[in-house]
Amino acid sequence: MTAATATDAPSGRHAPAVHARLSFFGVLKAEWIKLLSLRSTWWTLAITVVVMVLFGLLQASSIQFMMEDEQLAAIASNMHGAEVATSGYFFAVVTVAVLGALMFTGEYSTGMIRSTLAAVPTRLPVMAAKAIAIVVVSVLTSAVGIAGAHVATIPMLNEYDLVPALDDETTWQIYGGTAFFFVAVALFALGLGALLRSTAGAITAVLGIMILLPMVLSFFNQDWVQDIAAFLPLNAAGAFLSPSGAADAGTAAMDAGIDLTAWEGVGVVGAWTVLSLILGSIVLRRRDA
Repeated sequence: MTAATATDAPSGRHAPAVHARLSFFGVLKAEWIKLLSLRSTWWTLAITVVVMVLFGLLQASSIQFMMEDEQLAAIASNMHGAEVATSGYFFAVVTVAVLGALMFTGEYSTGMIRSTLAAVPTRLPVMAAKAIAIVVVSVLTSAVGIAGAHVATIPMLNEYDLVPALDDETTWQIYGGTAFFFVAVALFALGLGALLRSTAGAITAVLGIMILLPMVLSFFNQDWVQDIAAFLPLNAAGAFLSPSGAADAGTAAMDAGIDLTAWEGVGVVGAWTVLSLILGSIVLRRRDA
């Protein structure tokens, strides 16, 4: 009896707790599932592609009317075909910015962020995983949008010998720059989402800095104001997305006192993105969920 009791005793004890560590691949997989399982994500991506194609077609069709005016004809003839095809980037980045901001603010609004940070107490891997997920989605979406706009505008651009050649360096500067700008805006919004934790606040801040502020500063003629405007993300992007300056989408980029080169524009846009991610990471690390 004693022997039997001694033998059975271990089976009644609780097994020692196992402290499992969630790998970064696991964190990345979780963020990927959260992003793609939402129906709103697919709607946002579809709208982005449609906007790119429709505005490319709209810009291509407007060339016919530009050719009827002597001054506008000179501008149209100086345009690069890739500028025409990607002219919808100005509006398409709005949906990408919303998606980037929601990566964090959506979890704060539902309270899911507590579970996320409890599973990953170091927190920074969460930021890295979200960034990787949004980068992949942004690159693929921009690629589909650019390809769709390129194919859709070929018949119209062919009439004016403006079809962008795929072996042309400027074509790939504009197409590659468009994809880079999509990624930069998405990551910029992601950082602001972590920083502000409010969907309305993050989206307002992103759109205010990206779109509203350049428009407001364009009404001021002072040189120092235009020098500042040249370093705003949208205006800096014009340095590599609109080499001819004909498709600046009504911003202050062409009137700015400082003319940025294409690579300087890339550096400025990248700096805004890095700053946003750093600030968002600091707040994510230090502030309670």
